[in-house]
Amino acid sequence: MLLTLLLALAQTPQVPALTDSLDLVITGARIVDGSGRPGFAGDVGVQFGKITDVVKPGALRNRPARVRIDAKGLVVAPGFIDVHSHTVDAILAPERKLNEGVIRQGVTTVVGGPDGGFDPARMKRVIDALWSQGAGTNVALYVGHNGVRRAVMGNAQQAPDADQLEKMKALVREGMELGAVGLSSGPMYEPGMFSKTDELIELAKVVAPYHGIYDSHVRDPVKRLIWSDQECLEVGEKAGVAPKIAHEKAVGLENEGKIHEVIAMVNAARMRGIDAVTDQYPYDGAATARLDRIIVLPKDLRGREGFDLHAALRDPALRARIKESSENGVDGGFSWLKAVGYSSMRITNSPDEPKLVGEYLSLMAERRKMDPFDLVAELILGAKRPIEITLGAIKESDVRALLVQPWNMIASDGDYVDSKTERAGHPRSTGTFARVLGHYVREAKVLTLEEAVRKMTSLPADWIGLRDRGRVAEGQAADLVIFDPRTIADRSTWEKPALMAAGVRDVFVNGVAVLRDEALTGKAPGRYLRARR
Repeated sequence: MLLTLLLALAQTPQVPALTDSLDLVITGARIVDGSGRPGFAGDVGVQFGKITDVVKPGALRNRPARVRIDAKGLVVAPGFIDVHSHTVDAILAPERKLNEGVIRQGVTTVVGGPDGGFDPARMKRVIDALWSQGAGTNVALYVGHNGVRRAVMGNAQQAPDADQLEKMKALVREGMELGAVGLSSGPMYEPGMFSKTDELIELAKVVAPYHGIYDSHVRDPVKRLIWSDQECLEVGEKAGVAPKIAHEKAVGLENEGKIHEVIAMVNAARMRGIDAVTDQYPYDGAATARLDRIIVLPKDLRGREGFDLHAALRDPALRARIKESSENGVDGGFSWLKAVGYSSMRITNSPDEPKLVGEYLSLMAERRKMDPFDLVAELILGAKRPIEITLGAIKESDVRALLVQPWNMIASDGDYVDSKTERAGHPRSTGTFARVLGHYVREAKVLTLEEAVRKMTSLPADWIGLRDRGRVAEGQAADLVIFDPRTIADRSTWEKPALMAAGVRDVFVNGVAVLRDEALTGKAPGRYLRARR
């Protein structure tokens, strides 16, 4: 009842009477407004959480204001929107609600529930927590295929019957009524991997009347990259919704250069009138893991008291069994070697043998004339300190080819990190948006500043249906970031992925400062955002 009432109130416009006094005035800035047009000098006024004035320099000098900020030499832009974030579950904990790792990149809205993870019950927990304690960032959500399938069918490895499909549709509909921006899927993972394309199409049709979208971690992004991306586009086209290929990349040595086929495929879909898009994090490696974490144990070895992996790998018979389960999964289930293979795994950190950094497992095995799994086993046995790998190596030329596409957004695929985090998995969690602006704009000049900001603001806001976000314009929500274009940079690396970004000075969410002079304010004005198309 409380949730229903609060959602209803959220849809009722609350427009306080304007007064001459402003809550915030930002002066002397270079405004990069999110539209993609050239930046311009100007001042910005904010009142009651909305942008009220975007005017020529000095026009607000006589307006009384509670807070005045001199942004000379700095850029004012819309707060960045991370359309693929894994921070949402973490920020439900009061001590993590500020979402520091993304705020320090200038992110003001995260979209949670990607890869098919959230069913309506999980969505409700997020919404209730946001209403009760707030957050440092706004949050929007997808309702997820894996979540609703698991709620109805568990991990069943067959197609749903008619009754089960209707139950799943009802859950997707419930998620949309809760304000989801659309349906996400992750058919690379259990239990979505047991679905067929027609199941995804039928569920995506449910979001069409809500003008929802379809976002997919595609089914087999390494061994069947083109087919998997085409499946995503097919689901969107046949369901009548706009499809997005999530964290697009050409992973693995065998896929080098194939990003150009993907680009042509997306352009062809757009020519047919399909609003197809992608998102991307600006790194040449995907998910990360310790090398020993790619090992999948047979069922009878899991949880065995006193089990010693090193001893098992030294036993030829046990090694053979572990190889089988690691390369093929258990009972048809998921494994990283099955999903991406040795040719997609590159060493990112090797404290004992630094010379191994940058090596692909497949090429190392070939050069040493070893079975690839035997190579993995010997590396694990020989390492005193853990070896770390990326589970999806990407060529830099392919990263850049996709980055410049006008329909490609920036998204982190990142996890929660704060200044107390000692260890994080991937530098994207704290570096994505700053890396684009520092490395690819200022240093490499792959993108203009204005185009990069558009990819982080108005492009995702318009596509997911957050019409009052994404631009520095009168009437828009006052989600704003002030950064130094000369110093903004990612500091996180493969070896130290928890380092915070630099160069973002101030961040405002709904007109409230969450970062001032590079210090967290402790405020949590973030809201649950429903799509409004």
